[in-house]
Amino acid sequence: MLEALGVVIELGPDGVARCIREAGIGFCFAPRFHPALRFAGPPRRELGVPTTFNFLGPLANPAGVKRQAVGVSDPSMAERVIGALAELGAEHALVFYGDDGLDELTTTTTSTILELRSGMVASRSLDPTSLGLATADRSALAGGDAAGNAEAVHRVLAGHAGPVRDIAALNAAAALVVAGIADDLGDGLEHAFASIDEGRAAAALEALVRTSVAARDEGA
Repeated sequence: MLEALGVVIELGPDGVARCIREAGIGFCFAPRFHPALRFAGPPRRELGVPTTFNFLGPLANPAGVKRQAVGVSDPSMAERVIGALAELGAEHALVFYGDDGLDELTTTTTSTILELRSGMVASRSLDPTSLGLATADRSALAGGDAAGNAEAVHRVLAGHAGPVRDIAALNAAAALVVAGIADDLGDGLEHAFASIDEGRAAAALEALVRTSVAARDEGA
């Protein structure tokens, strides 16, 4: 889907580092940074169902990050993933799943969140209405093809209100919390909405597209 937005995703380390410096965002394409995944990719597509690689990816982040927000598709894996992040030395991590089956914080019902901080893990349930978000219908969150999803992203960044904007901002809030930018999800939600409303989110995407294309053209 990033490609449909115009982002060049197959950049090497120098290109990604340039994107982070100039746009504030970098994307590490797994087959480029984890060469072995080139061999795992085709069988995964043929299987057509989630595999252990869906859980290994965040744990094998090539950047060695210490702060992560990770959605899981299988609730039974949440404790294992948060435990593995603790063993890997994560400073602050959120691992979560929607109680409707989504592998992210959801707005159709409650979500379950496991938080790792200062070596301790705590679990809690999140009701999106407690943050002022409207309960969404699952059909309103359904994605489509890459072009349709890219169009939805542009609508949200242009200020279009509704369920897609709400769920995007909620999950962005989780990232802002683990990054230490927001104190809690409510604060993170305010930051996320402000970034959209003030045009900063759209500008960041434009900068990522521009910088990634320049990096590719210059052979990074």
